[in-house]
Amino acid sequence: MSVAGKRKGLVIVAVFWVVIVLEAIAVFALQNGWLDTLVSLGQVEELRCKWGGRAGVEKAIAVLNEDIRVSDSLTDLWSDNDVDFNDVALGRCWFDVRVTDEAGKLNVNVATREQLLGLPNMTEDVADAIIDWRDEDEIQSTSGVESGFYANLRYAYSIRNGPFRTIRELLLVKGVTEELFYGEDTNFNDELDFNESDGDESPPADDGDSELDRGWISYLTCYSYDKNTDAQGSPRVNINEADSDKLESSLGISKSYAKWIVDNRPNKGYESIADLVSDSSPKEATKSSKENPEEASPLDLATFVEISDKITVSSEEMTAGKVNINTAPREVLVALLGYDDEAQRAANEIVALRSGMVGGMESIGELLYSESIKVSVFKRIANYITARSDVYTIRCLSFANRGGRVGRRLQTEAVVDRNSSPCRVLYWYQGAGN
Repeated sequence: MSVAGKRKGLVIVAVFWVVIVLEAIAVFALQNGWLDTLVSLGQVEELRCKWGGRAGVEKAIAVLNEDIRVSDSLTDLWSDNDVDFNDVALGRCWFDVRVTDEAGKLNVNVATREQLLGLPNMTEDVADAIIDWRDEDEIQSTSGVESGFYANLRYAYSIRNGPFRTIRELLLVKGVTEELFYGEDTNFNDELDFNESDGDESPPADDGDSELDRGWISYLTCYSYDKNTDAQGSPRVNINEADSDKLESSLGISKSYAKWIVDNRPNKGYESIADLVSDSSPKEATKSSKENPEEASPLDLATFVEISDKITVSSEEMTAGKVNINTAPREVLVALLGYDDEAQRAANEIVALRSGMVGGMESIGELLYSESIKVSVFKRIANYITARSDVYTIRCLSFANRGGRVGRRLQTEAVVDRNSSPCRVLYWYQGAGN
């Protein structure tokens, strides 16, 4: 081959390699461009979902602020509101909202050991460990643990020795596992989804049956409190301090009833408003109480129910941890009542009683409307219950709309106190999973 021919061959080879290199550069540039596009799309979708989650929380807060405060029940719009809370479109995303009443749960910061033991799957070891975590001392409970246990873990951390600040702090307590804490309803939709009843085939871990097993996050809170006011927002009358004239004028009761309350007041004061009645109390006003107004006469049950929301035995402005009898699940009611056979029956009666009331009970005394709930049972829980709420958890699941398909999704969770204006956020989380 001539020199000219060799040169032409080298040129062709060189051109060939240049073409290959240029094609590689083009492919690389296209791949980078496509990756940049996907990253940008993901960032845009995440931003949409964040604002969708924020919009869902704000919508729920608006509904809570418009809610009538006389009572709070599962028939209120914050609880039962498919129109405003399900499949709400917002630009190129949509969201679902679920609101949960924190007063429908036991407050882990004040619940007694016996009440904790009344919850499903609770053990003495865990109940004692919870109490040791929240108390201020280093005295170990019977089956509990104090700071030494946590300090000697492979990844050590400090015990709180004070009130729980978030409910997920429970996951730091010895014996509290994610399975016990979250249960099977890990998306908090209160429904048994396919992946929550398929055993070990897909997360979360479940027993594969047809029943939804809820975790302790459904039964425990650290945020709830009760204002010491009546349905109209007026301070309650302290029956341990008020004289008969004050009781008569403020409560609208007869002089004979007011006199009886004062005359029968123990030296240490009434421990509960339920001390004003007993199983032997008459259902209606007696003839003697009407004919002899100057003579002390014990309260009848009807009068007690009428004034029960207006009276108190404490001068505190608020009390932590009272449970709303209108929203508490049966499991919480059983734990409050003592989880024996009578507690089981009473919890069923409470659920049945409130389900027949539009708007729920307006006072705890209305429990006595049920002939199946004895005064002795009412006395067990009177100091632990309320009929109204102020703190709620709002969970919003937002989805990006990717051309008719579901793109990125994001969970937003906020715990809000609507007693403040504007509404005060006690906890905020945005991200995936729990």
